[in-house]
Amino acid sequence: MPTLAGWLLEAARETPRRVALIDGEVRLDCETLCAQAQTMAQAILARIPSGGVLSFMLPNWYEAAVVYLAATFAGVAVNPILPSLRDRELRYILDDVDSRMIFVPSGFRGHDYRAMLERVAAQLDSPPEVVVVRGEPGPHTAYDVLLEPQTADHEFPTLDPDDVRMILYTSGTTGRPKGVLHSHNSIHALIRQLRDHWFIEPGDKFVVPSPIAHIGGSIYAFECPLLLGTTAVLMERWDPDAAVTLMSAERCTHMAGATPFLEGLLGAAERADTRLPDLKVFICGGASVPPSLIRRAAAYFERAVVTRVYGSTEVPVTTVGSPTDPDRAADTDGRPGIADVKLIPHEAAPPGSGEICARGPQMLIGYRHPEDEQGCFDDEGYFRTGDLAQWVDKDHLVVTGRAKDIIIRSGENIAPKEIEDILAGHPDIVEIAIVGLPDERTGERACAVIVPKAAPGPGVDDLRAFLAEHGVAKFKAPEQVVIADSLPKNDAGKVVKHQILAALTKADG
Repeated sequence: MPTLAGWLLEAARETPRRVALIDGEVRLDCETLCAQAQTMAQAILARIPSGGVLSFMLPNWYEAAVVYLAATFAGVAVNPILPSLRDRELRYILDDVDSRMIFVPSGFRGHDYRAMLERVAAQLDSPPEVVVVRGEPGPHTAYDVLLEPQTADHEFPTLDPDDVRMILYTSGTTGRPKGVLHSHNSIHALIRQLRDHWFIEPGDKFVVPSPIAHIGGSIYAFECPLLLGTTAVLMERWDPDAAVTLMSAERCTHMAGATPFLEGLLGAAERADTRLPDLKVFICGGASVPPSLIRRAAAYFERAVVTRVYGSTEVPVTTVGSPTDPDRAADTDGRPGIADVKLIPHEAAPPGSGEICARGPQMLIGYRHPEDEQGCFDDEGYFRTGDLAQWVDKDHLVVTGRAKDIIIRSGENIAPKEIEDILAGHPDIVEIAIVGLPDERTGERACAVIVPKAAPGPGVDDLRAFLAEHGVAKFKAPEQVVIADSLPKNDAGKVVKHQILAALTKADG
């Protein structure tokens, strides 16, 4: 099977003027994208040996696609990092993956990334070279420098489609992020399957507001334009009203995103009195998806198929909603047409449910550390997701909960243990437990249940400030605080979170 480098060369040769990426006023055609990627690949090979790792921590900018494709030519694995992460998470990832270069904005949304990298680099034994995009580079390398012709001409390596292509870090139940490994083949298998399930044709346009550091955003921005002949229309920040204007102007046919994206788009379209007639498919997943929202959106966007999807970084798009059955598209998370799925008994699963196990050609090829794979796969090679579900009519899946202690807020994974471990050091906290509560806007919100040293105890702003001092991303901070006299525990002294959830749910009711 060819790699993405081969697909880019073919696209540059066969359709040189076809626009692959749109980012504001920038429109990159296949020939230009290929030329920039090859030039940058030479600069990368002068700095990183083939087989090394390169990171980028960029918003949804076209430069990220150039970097991604350049790394492909150079035979270097790519490590996308969410721009919302901060010192603590960034330091861990760069050290763990042994990144040799990292591309960052000079500043974005009021945050100084150059200063953050200087702080982080001072704590690393072998810090990566920092490349600054769209801003004054200061003591660091400027992005444009890597697009200048190189004095030496390095030969591009022969690529093995089974080699590691991308390393994405995901929150684990232990609180330590785990590096998920994907190959050229695993990603391309996913793209081929999406083509058939989501009516993707050459000339279609994906609007991409989801972070390109996620598996979803990355495939729509970097892979689909070359493998499927689509165009990626990038949005650096989500603005529903701007999205409607952009989608109408560019005649976008596809969009994928978590529940808040669909809610926002629907509201903005109603305000603008447009039904987005070019939209063919909206794929909604990454958080709890209300069936009523799917029905409202499907009824309003007359042409579009609006459907739920279930997956993970490890097994992207495990199930897909039925485009021909509106009720199943709204009420279930789809059928396993893309992956093989089975449910196995689990102590946390209610009657009639089980833990989701999945396998398929699009699944991860492993974790960065083999020890992280322990207990993750069964004897038949199925990946144990830690999510619980039940079958409807024997072939549709409904996700009912999680065995893993993870909160999914607007599609972002939050490991409660990570935040609990940090907040346990707060001077005003005796004990703390963080649980996820249903939230109509974000799917879930993080609630900190605190036993304080003295009344009234810390509030939300106190926790946010404390976490910020420890270099933790803002989105991981609890949005609600409940003060308690004690936390329920079992005989072994372990906090029983389902009792906390039951009490909070009853109180909300």
